[in-house]
Amino acid sequence: MSQQYEIEFKNMLTKEQYEQLLTEFNIQKHQIVRQVNHYFDTENWHLRKFSSALRIREQKRKYFCTLKEKTAKHIHLETTDILTQQQRDDMLSGKGFWAPSVKERLLRLQVPIEDLRPFGTLTTDRAEVPYEGGILVFDHSFYLHCDDYEVEYETNNPTVGEKRFLSFLQERNIDIQIADKKIARFMKAVQEKGVQ
Repeated sequence: MSQQYEIEFKNMLTKEQYEQLLTEFNIQKHQIVRQVNHYFDTENWHLRKFSSALRIREQKRKYFCTLKEKTAKHIHLETTDILTQQQRDDMLSGKGFWAPSVKERLLRLQVPIEDLRPFGTLTTDRAEVPYEGGILVFDHSFYLHCDDYEVEYETNNPTVGEKRFLSFLQERNIDIQIADKKIARFMKAVQEKGVQ
């Protein structure tokens, strides 16, 4: 189990802006890592009501169950358990919940574990580079016949991080387009397309 606070700033990009940033930062194909995220909630959207998100992420044949709880603007508490492939399969098919630390946090939120179900998958091709004391993240996500692009800046100081991120965008003439969390964008697409 690991637990950490995530401080990040996000901005949507056009495909052209995304490709320009990959070129500017000399991102090679081998630096782009694919992540597959399976999102969970109850039919009554318990997690969404708490501005929280639950996912299983697959990356390089490793499996992580993470609960994100919003604690402040741009700050989330992340609780993560490592899963085996069998545990991932069991959770996706509703045959148990094998993430003990995440389960403990969910019970504190009074989320009925037995009612959790996967409601969709979002895939992201991600590249990360160090930048001014933090990490720049370039993401291309695709889900439900949607494609979107974003840049994130992960930092350990929300005040300094925000200034650096806004300067980064301004220097490149990238308009501020506030990016919702991926799970929120996914849910919007689910509602717009009427997917159940």
